[in-house]
Amino acid sequence: MPARILIVEDNAANLKLVEYLLKAAGHRVSSATDGGEGVRMARKERPDLILCDLQIPVLDGYEVLQQLRSDAATRAIPIVAVTAFSAPGDQTKVIDAGFDGYLSKPIDPEKFVAQAEHYLPPGMRTGFPLNRR
Repeated sequence: MPARILIVEDNAANLKLVEYLLKAAGHRVSSATDGGEGVRMARKERPDLILCDLQIPVLDGYEVLQQLRSDAATRAIPIVAVTAFSAPGDQTKVIDAGFDGYLSKPIDPEKFVAQAEHYLPPGMRTGFPLNRR
């Protein structure tokens, strides 16, 4: 069963790549280009997973996380930071803030879908690209 995945990303090239990869794996994808829009869409759509950049306009990724975690309707949605921050301690900071996971940029197109699907229930994982023969 495909998942509903919300991507919150302001970089057009990154957004296009992530959308393409997830759609190719069979998931239903929606996107927001700023944190405020991301929060509104998450509350409206109730996705199965949110992939959120940290450096985005209006509300940064940490503010998006805080708003969604404080809302009972969105509190349980897994939220994964997808970020170029890769200095020692950045991953720990992200996890300590309450994100469910951390994926670093630049993304590896061959591994990204499996990395993102790790945060979905097993029944929503496609096994992409392993399911292609």
